[in-house]
Amino acid sequence: MKTWNYTQPVEIIFKLGITKEIDGFLKQRSLTHGILVCDDFFAKSNLAKEIMDSTQRLSALYSDIQPNPTVENVQNCANTIISAKAKFALVLGGGSAIDCAKLACAIALSSQQAAKILSGEAKLEGTALPLIVLPTTAGTGSEVTPVSVVNDTVTGKKTSVVDRCLFPSTAVIDPELTISMPLDVTAATGMDALAHALEGFWSKNHQPICDTLALEAARKVFAALPAVYKAGNDIKARTTMCEASLLAGMAFALPRTAGSHSCSYPLTTQYGMPHGEACAFTLAAFTRINADAEDGRLHDFANKFGFENAFAMADRIDEMKKEMGLKCTLAQAGILKEDIPMLAQLSQNPNLANNPVEMDLDKLMEMYEGLS
Repeated sequence: MKTWNYTQPVEIIFKLGITKEIDGFLKQRSLTHGILVCDDFFAKSNLAKEIMDSTQRLSALYSDIQPNPTVENVQNCANTIISAKAKFALVLGGGSAIDCAKLACAIALSSQQAAKILSGEAKLEGTALPLIVLPTTAGTGSEVTPVSVVNDTVTGKKTSVVDRCLFPSTAVIDPELTISMPLDVTAATGMDALAHALEGFWSKNHQPICDTLALEAARKVFAALPAVYKAGNDIKARTTMCEASLLAGMAFALPRTAGSHSCSYPLTTQYGMPHGEACAFTLAAFTRINADAEDGRLHDFANKFGFENAFAMADRIDEMKKEMGLKCTLAQAGILKEDIPMLAQLSQNPNLANNPVEMDLDKLMEMYEGLS
C-alpha cells in the first residue's frame, strides 16, 4: 500500500470584492508596516494606488518584476524588504509576482543570496516573512504551493525552488480582480490550471487527497474556461476559474508537476512562450503518452467528465487550444525541426522524473516531432 501525507498550511479566504476590504483584513491580523509587491503594470495602474491609499499598513512598494522573474528581481525585492524593515508583504499579481515575492520573503530573513539558492550552493533557512497573496489571474495556483519558479540568468534556465517556508501565510482570492484579464492571458493561465490538475493526478507522487482536488479542478476548467474566454465579464465563470486555479494549485503542491511543465521551461526561455501556453503546448501529447500508465487510471479520470477515454480528453484539450488561439504546432511556435534535439535536451528538467511514463531523449524528440 502506498504511503502518503498531506499538508496545506495556507489560510484561504475566497470572497468577491474583498480587495476593497484590505485595510480591515490586515487590521484583523495585526499586520503593520508592510510592503506591496506587484509587477510594473499594477504599479502604474489605479489598483496598486488604490490599495496603497486604502491603508496605512503598507509603507513601501516593489514593482521591478519581469514576466518570468529573474534571480535579480528576487534579490532586489528581498533587498527592498530589508531596507524598508517590512514586517510583512502583500503581493498583487499573477504567478511571476507571486513567485518573486515568495522567494524574496524567504531570502529577506536569511543570510543567503538568491543566486546561490538557485544554483544549489546554498539552502533556504526555513523561515520567511509573512506573505499575503492577492492573485489577479486564475491559473498559477502559486498562492497555495511551496514552489517558486525563477529564471536563472546565469544558466539561462528556469529553476524551481521548493521549500515549506515558501508556502504563503494567506491566499486572498477575489474573482473581481480577474475580470480585466486579457483573453490571451485568460486562455494561457486557464490551461496552466488544467496542466496542474492533470500533472498532479498522474505524477508518480500522487495521493488520494490531491487526486480528488485534481478531479474537481479539471472538471471546473473544462466547464468554465471556454465560457470565460467567450465572455470575459462573466463573473460566475470567472469565479469558477478562480476555484479551479486554487484547487489545481493544491492538487500539485505536494505531488509536483511532471512532463508538461518540464518541457514548458525551454519553450519559455528559448521561444518566449508564456508559461501557461508553454505548459498547454505538450499537455495533450502527455495525456496520450500517460493514458495507459498505472492500469489506465487516467481513463477513469476522463470518464468522469463524459469522455470515452483519456485519448478523447486529449482531443478536447487540443480543441480548446485551437478555439482560444493558443499555439498547437512547432511552426506556430517558431520552432524549426532542426531545433528538436536541442529542445528535447533542454526539456530534461527534474520534473520529468515525476512522469509515470519514462521519457528519455528519444521519446521527447518523438513527442516534439508529433507536434509538427
